[in-house]
Amino acid sequence: MNMFDRNINLDSLLKFSQISHSTQLHLKNVYSSLALCMFVSAAGAYVHVVTRLFQGGLLSMLGSLAMMAWLAMTPHSPQTEKKRLAILSGFAFFTGLGLGPVMDYVISINPSIIVTAFLGTSVIFVCFTLSALYAQRRSYLFLGGTLMSGLSILLLVSFLNMFLGSVMLFKAHIYLGLAIMCGFVLFDTQLIIEKAEMGDKDYIWHSVDLFLDFITIFRKLMVILAMNEKQDSKKKERK
Repeated sequence: MNMFDRNINLDSLLKFSQISHSTQLHLKNVYSSLALCMFVSAAGAYVHVVTRLFQGGLLSMLGSLAMMAWLAMTPHSPQTEKKRLAILSGFAFFTGLGLGPVMDYVISINPSIIVTAFLGTSVIFVCFTLSALYAQRRSYLFLGGTLMSGLSILLLVSFLNMFLGSVMLFKAHIYLGLAIMCGFVLFDTQLIIEKAEMGDKDYIWHSVDLFLDFITIFRKLMVILAMNEKQDSKKKERK
């Protein structure tokens, strides 16, 4: 028997037997909304970095929070679907605009870091998403308590470092935050599945959770790569 002569059924690779058909359709809507968020947030970042028509900062953060609150207060129904998609686009735009200051910092070091960080974030997100989809249902939901505890520790470390100004604490905060957000991709994906199985089909709001996971990972990966690049350039200058 020729070991290379094997038929690969691609359909079976894309089959999630533990997820009902209606939930699979729901996930398609979720990821379609996520793709919309990614496109609009990229436009927001472009507006800050290239055109300078709007500047990311406190106002963009407040705008993002306002849009998120408006979306949460608007009930999910076929009648409000287009309105909520428009609000979602506004939220994504302000979120992308808020990435502007970080991207300015990264561009001043090495512009290629942005592309590398985006590709790295995409690979991380896809891998953890597939892990959550193919894993047994509810197997990652136990991470919820641990992840929330991790976020509390991050907030405490961030608050302490405001007074200490420690570089080591800052690096620990960034790396630990990256690990926690990877865990949230697993947790949020399976939580969305469970909510959909119980009848919650608000795919627009569900896409917000995954979008925030992606953006946070992207932001932290940019900072990590920029720090490493800066450190390497300093070493070269000393030599």
